[in-house]
Amino acid sequence: MPVKKYDQSLLSHLKAVKEGNRRFENAFQGVARMILEEKIEKVVVNGKTTYDFQIFRNGRKHVIGMYDELNSFVSFVKDAAEGGSSKEMAFVLVGEPGNGKTFFVEFLCSRYRQFLSDERNRKYTFRLTGMGELGGYGRISTIESQTYEDPMILAMNLFEAEEENREFLAKKGGFSDPEIDRFYENYRPLGACSGYMWNDIRSFAGGKIEDMLKRVEIIPVPLTESLGTVTGKYAAKDKITSSAVDLLGEESIQRLLHITDTNNPYRFDLRRGALARVAGGGIHFSDEIYKNKKDLVQVYLGVIQNRVIEIDGYKWPIDTLIIATSNNSEFNRFLAEKEEAPIVDRCRVCYVSHNTNYRMQRDLTYYAIGSETKTTLAKEDLHQDPNLNYATSAAAVLTRLPRSEKLTPVETMKLAAGEVAGEKSIKALAEVIDTLNQEPDITKRFGQKGLGQRNLGRAVQLLMESSETNEGRCMFAYDVFEAFDRIILDYVPDANDRAKYLEDLKIAKTLYRERIMTEMFNAYMDEPQAIRKDVMNYVNMVIGIDAENLGPDRMWKYKDPQSGELKALKIDERFVKSIEERLGLKTEEQRETFRTSIRKIYGQKISVDPNYDFMDNLELVKAVTDVRLKSDIAGAGSLIGALANRTNEENQKLYDRMIRTMLKKLGYCTTCAQKTIEYFCTQEDEA
Repeated sequence: MPVKKYDQSLLSHLKAVKEGNRRFENAFQGVARMILEEKIEKVVVNGKTTYDFQIFRNGRKHVIGMYDELNSFVSFVKDAAEGGSSKEMAFVLVGEPGNGKTFFVEFLCSRYRQFLSDERNRKYTFRLTGMGELGGYGRISTIESQTYEDPMILAMNLFEAEEENREFLAKKGGFSDPEIDRFYENYRPLGACSGYMWNDIRSFAGGKIEDMLKRVEIIPVPLTESLGTVTGKYAAKDKITSSAVDLLGEESIQRLLHITDTNNPYRFDLRRGALARVAGGGIHFSDEIYKNKKDLVQVYLGVIQNRVIEIDGYKWPIDTLIIATSNNSEFNRFLAEKEEAPIVDRCRVCYVSHNTNYRMQRDLTYYAIGSETKTTLAKEDLHQDPNLNYATSAAAVLTRLPRSEKLTPVETMKLAAGEVAGEKSIKALAEVIDTLNQEPDITKRFGQKGLGQRNLGRAVQLLMESSETNEGRCMFAYDVFEAFDRIILDYVPDANDRAKYLEDLKIAKTLYRERIMTEMFNAYMDEPQAIRKDVMNYVNMVIGIDAENLGPDRMWKYKDPQSGELKALKIDERFVKSIEERLGLKTEEQRETFRTSIRKIYGQKISVDPNYDFMDNLELVKAVTDVRLKSDIAGAGSLIGALANRTNEENQKLYDRMIRTMLKKLGYCTTCAQKTIEYFCTQEDEA
């Protein structure tokens, strides 16, 4: 539906607001509406139900994870929009470097600009024209509201008495009393210069409101990102170059050449500061807020609580959502200075953890690797090993998981990704997280320490610049561990952290080894999904083994949940038992307990996701792989032997066939296919 075009008068703007084509709302209400108008889903994260706001999940490069942080932010903004205590606070994201704090704020700002570019959500302000005629303004004829005040703020301050303003809104705007009351919930006086000039206009027009309104022009607030309007960023500078001027503005020599009355607050240029440019319902982003020197932090103290820009006793009320970031060390240093307590008291601190879900980490790793086609230094196309993302993501996430007596690192990693971890349930992880989150030292809490996204990016850079990568024209997955090794030694200062991360790297290598075993079997079988099919065969056999309709031929018919077709399966008890032996289940009782758990998982997962394939159950996948390698090729050892010793023709044929399958069906290139087989033939990283 096309939006009507209005003229630039205040009455025309009031009409547009009355018709619902324009809005009057504060920054918190705008941001809250933007988020809550989009789809909201319920998700389970680390054993707890939480909300997932889809506005943050759209776009080419969107926010990944951060469920608790997003929920905290949305409830903060919603509380402020409803007039709660949050409207007198700033929202501060505190965490390790490289965990997505700044990325989240910049993503929010870009979404907000997009939201305001829609005609119905656009912000408007006013300018006063013909000021030269009044005298005292020199050659300055048109003056825009310095803090981008909303025309409705002007409408609520046209007369000195509130009753007259209400009467004007009712008569000229056609608003009802409840609507006017709602406007007055967001009432603020005009800024010092707008108020001063409006009084000048009143005197010049002899108090005639019609003549006064002729000098008012309504204009949209510019949304250009580079101007810093609506969404602006103030990055902490060093102690010499930073000053309150960067935030508040200063006296303008240029304006003093025109203005005769030295008491006129318009002599101050507020747009020189970062706050005035976002004062009309915008978002102010203060990067590394606690790095600023004390006097600047004191400025923030006043701005956050009172939402006012104050210079020499003149005041300009502002309507701004203030978001800040800080890293742990700066924040702790700031807390140690006890006299700075008031500023922390006015901040809603949200501790941002690293992403601990390795499945989600795949998307973040994809961001780090980049979507463009990679090339070598000689400008030749650079191939990516199909296991590169998995190896990188697993290594990074394992460093972020704290050690626990209740769970092994692999169990923690799998449960955090919503996967099956043997007998351990998600409840065990929830208990571990609750215990860790009682720690007064933030860095000991769940996911608060580890290799961040920047370190992961550095590891990918090292991998790409290595001579092996450039010579082979392929980013081979196993080489990323060497890159991580270098990053840990070069960029992790704490000796205890270094030791833990290097240990985590060894665990990541064993996981990679198990993945390669599966890949090799798939290549041997000339079927990309060979292991997946065998795992599902085992699961279906376990379900059908005690079925009543099982004939003497041991054939069992079942409905495939993925295709909905009726399928027949021959139950091979030897296959089932050999897999269970590989899992270390010796007695009948142990076997039955394990089968019951498989049936239970099947019942829970398949109802939600018909495509669930048990491939996240690493122990089961490994057991199936080992059994198939043993039965089909007389053990992995003999396959290794055949691939390593290609002196006879048969072994060479097997090697060539496997390479062919890897190239054509599994996404490998010649380099990574050969290197993967070579790695498979070594005994490195055996669990």
